[in-house]
Amino acid sequence: MKAIRLEEPKNFQRVEINEPTSPRPGQALVRTHRMGICGTDYGGYLGKMPFFSYPRIPGHELGVEVLEVGDNVTNVKVGDRCSVEPYMNCGECYPCRKGNGNCCEKLNVIGVMVDGGLCDKFLIRADKLHSSSKLTYEQLALVETLGIGCHACDRGAPQKGDHVLIIGAGPIGLATLEFTRLTGATITVMDMVESRLEFCRETYGVPHTVQFKGDGSELEQMLDITNGDRYAVVTDATGHNASMSNALKYVAHTGSLVYVGITTAEVSFPHPILHKPEMSIKGSRNALPSDFSRIISLIEDGTINTEPWVTHRTSFDTVIEEFETFTHPESGVIKAIIEVA
Repeated sequence: MKAIRLEEPKNFQRVEINEPTSPRPGQALVRTHRMGICGTDYGGYLGKMPFFSYPRIPGHELGVEVLEVGDNVTNVKVGDRCSVEPYMNCGECYPCRKGNGNCCEKLNVIGVMVDGGLCDKFLIRADKLHSSSKLTYEQLALVETLGIGCHACDRGAPQKGDHVLIIGAGPIGLATLEFTRLTGATITVMDMVESRLEFCRETYGVPHTVQFKGDGSELEQMLDITNGDRYAVVTDATGHNASMSNALKYVAHTGSLVYVGITTAEVSFPHPILHKPEMSIKGSRNALPSDFSRIISLIEDGTINTEPWVTHRTSFDTVIEEFETFTHPESGVIKAIIEVA
């Protein structure tokens, strides 16, 4: 059976792997139709993702078809189109008992810590499948990325009228933007790449954008935008340690800073910049099952339009040759989709 495996950073290989067995109780056998490429995949490819292990079949943003189900499976049936919730939690540790399986102490994310969906077929826990009779496989492959942004927005909990800053206009920043706009907050997006800021203005009508130049001018613009208050919520979606360290400068007194991007480098800041404004710093990891259900409904009813998201497509047969280009900002990639089947 065909699969693509990342043997080590920057070394993809097309491989043949064993066909999966029939599903056990509680499992489903699924066929991968579409896979989204996200920052985690790029980080794994570049050797910069701390949770990634090698060799690994990537693929956690997936639109799949149910081929067979095991005993005791009632939430999906053969033929269903599904999005995959890729977070394999234990169900027993402290966060799992609290309903926060997204940050399970023993968490395995498929395509990151264990093999994922860049293959023809694979077995998965059926409770991790979220079906839709209306969405395409491509739309279903985008649900997980949107889930990251949904959860990040909820962690910051902006209110109507708040000034909110999103740093980084890549897929995770845009996913956070999707849900922040539903709160009625006033949004500013900052990025180094002007074309991404233009995308935010034209596609989402974002009222304020700031191009980061590293000369301190961004703070002057932000103070002007917020009438000197700075931001009630700042979400850093860059995964860059310098950006994450600088982000504290932009938070209003009593405001919150959410880190949704991940870095292997040290994030540092002088303590008074946190203490003086009584700032809250929060991590945001993965998403919750309820986020998947909510997002599917929002796409189905047209509240979220996924059409502008997909800027590049590639096939299973060409992705190895094209993947490197997607890692370069000048390629203009917002979201690339692999057509697997």
